[in-house]
Order: sequence, then structure tokens, then C-alpha cells
Amino acid sequence: MALGNPSGATADVNNPNNYLMRKPQFALSYSRDRGTPNWVSWHLDIADRGSVNRQEDFRADPDVPAGWYQVQGSSYLGSGFDRGHNCPSADRTSSPENNSATFLMTNMIPQAPQNNQGTWANLENYTRSFLPGNEVYVIMGSYGVGGKNASDVTNNTVTNTIDQGRVTVPKRVWKVVVVLPVGNNDVSRINANTRIIAIDTPNENSISPDWGNYRTSVDKIEEATGLDLLSGLPVEVQAIIESKVDNGPVL
Repeated sequence: MALGNPSGATADVNNPNNYLMRKPQFALSYSRDRGTPNWVSWHLDIADRGSVNRQEDFRADPDVPAGWYQVQGSSYLGSGFDRGHNCPSADRTSSPENNSATFLMTNMIPQAPQNNQGTWANLENYTRSFLPGNEVYVIMGSYGVGGKNASDVTNNTVTNTIDQGRVTVPKRVWKVVVVLPVGNNDVSRINANTRIIAIDTPNENSISPDWGNYRTSVDKIEEATGLDLLSGLPVEVQAIIESKVDNGPVL
């Protein structure tokens, strides 16, 4: 969370829809009523990458406060939506424990299959291509209500919730990627020339696999979500980099 706490989340059960959860592998703001994270934030460098296989152990997060509904690994089954990782499995392959953490359901959103397996997989692979010479900070989240899986696209309908209404299907899925050469004192090294990739996609199965088509500015994502992204940076730096739309390579 070196770049900030986008929603001012707190580890207070009286703040159920902006509940801060900090894990060794990532941090997140969880919404009890939506059954999904508002955002997930993590750092990626070559030390996070190894030869560990996907653990595939989708499961309820035991850190969800007592008395709250716990989304299960089976909660998305039959919905037509993928269990879409926020922090990807492939970003945490240094140990079985680290990879397993990405399969907690607090790290998942109901994601249209082509959105998850196409567009987002392509961006995730591209992000990892910056290693080992660079390190990357990533913040991902979702907002709105109503996505379209393959059946919804065919029937021109929208699915608002799954799991008997206990998990909200988001309308949009976004991500911000900050790329830095490997070094120290990361926050102080982010400046007007730092590459910032921000995308905002519809949660639909008819989405293009080319993530570059969905580039936007951090400012636009903040406007849509009410979040304060990159708040850990000096205000003058935020003013410059948050208004830009990336035009760099996509492969």
C-alpha cells in the first residue's frame, strides 16, 4: 500500500463495505454487502515469480469477520461467470502459500469469461513482461452493478447478482499499473515520466481481447468510483500523471 489507501478503508467491523484486509501477498478493501473487493493492491517484482503451480484451492477467506456471509469457492458455479482473480495467481508463484492466497474468495469478482481469460489475461501477461528489470505496483477494482456472460450477451440481458443475491456482479472492471525500474524509495522515484497504465473495461463477454482499446486516465477511474488512487504520491505528481492516458506499446 505504498501508493495509498484508495478508499480510506479500515479494519473495523463497523465499516462493513470498506473493510481493510492486509495480507502478505496483497491488501484489499472488502464489501460485505457486495461479497467482493472494492479494490485490491499489490507489488510485483521478480522475487514474486517462481515455478510453483496454480494451487486451484478456491475457498472462503477465514479472515472475513464472524457473522458476515462467507463467499465460498462454489458460490459462482453455474452462474456463467468466472471466479476472476484481482491479484493474479501468476503474480504469486514464489511459494505454494503465496499462490494459495490468491485463491481466497475475497480476491475474486464474478467476471465474464472473455473479459477474464482474454482481455485481462493479456494485460496481466504484459505486466509480468516488465520483469526482471522493473518492479510494478498494481491496483485493481470493479464498480457498478450488472455484467453480461455468454448467455446474457446472446439474450441481451444483464445479470446483477449471483449466489442467491449474495454476490454482486460488477458492471465495470478497472486496473492501474505503475512501472518503475528496480530500485529503492519507490514513491520518491515516481514522476511525470513514469509509465502509468490505466484501463476500464465493461464486464461483458463480447469484449475485445486487446486491452489497449480500454485505456483511460486515473482521473477518469477516480471520477467513476469515488476513489483516491495514488494518494501516497505528492499532490503535484498526482496532478500530472493521473490526467494522462497511456499510449505505450501493448505487447
